[in-house]
Amino acid sequence: MARVKLRFLGVRGSTPVAGPEFARVGGHTSCIAMSIDDAIPSLVLDAGTGLQSLTPVFGPRPFNGAILLTHLHWDHTQGLPFFPPADRDDARVTLVQPAQGDPFKVLSVVMSPPYFPIGPDGLRGAWTHVALEPGTMQHDRFEVLAREIPHKGGRTYGYRVESAGRSVAYLPDHCPTKLGPGPEGLGEYHPAARELADGVDVLVHGAPFVASELERASAFGHATAEYAAGLAKAAGVDRLVLTHHGPTRSDDDVDAIARRVGAEAALEGVELFV
Repeated sequence: MARVKLRFLGVRGSTPVAGPEFARVGGHTSCIAMSIDDAIPSLVLDAGTGLQSLTPVFGPRPFNGAILLTHLHWDHTQGLPFFPPADRDDARVTLVQPAQGDPFKVLSVVMSPPYFPIGPDGLRGAWTHVALEPGTMQHDRFEVLAREIPHKGGRTYGYRVESAGRSVAYLPDHCPTKLGPGPEGLGEYHPAARELADGVDVLVHGAPFVASELERASAFGHATAEYAAGLAKAAGVDRLVLTHHGPTRSDDDVDAIARRVGAEAALEGVELFV
């Protein structure tokens, strides 16, 4: 039976980090590649600095697939110009972002002079820019459900990806307290989050903060690790993987948080079959 393969390429939030205390968990920002079994990945979720780590998988081959952005913050887009398989004449890239105007113009705001040497049109290959409204889309053998979730600073989506009878939900940036305190005071288990996570095999959820930092989490538009664990339980999730680790969290800190809430910590470079 075919399986879905997740490659965790970037698992930090906000900014990349480097140093011995971050070496095992990893320092690149948000990016996950998905494929069926050991095929070349055709679906990528977010394009943080971790995207460049996917380059060796392609060897001499171009990228021919879709990149789905949850939103346009720097830590989810900075890898786009640094992924050579998608920056060549024979590349074919569908770049999807939450609908909030012309997608090329919106991306150009975060990728253009004087803030960056080139704009999106400086990348080679055939790029198709898609402004996605909430709903479903089909790419290759993957069916994707997009739902708008609360975050801060621009429209943000969570994604549920299904293929080969397996399912993965991806909510790296999510501020449930924006919709109220919820049953534990950590944020609402609201309909969009519940629909994305309901019964999935793997829930990959952002956890840059913990409950004692709730005020700061809400100020920056994020959830806590304890909320992610509560959502996983409420939605009947088989496996919870925490990602978007805070940039000040050492490897030991990340491990301790995951253990305490009964989850796994996403580690850069790890491949997970679902």
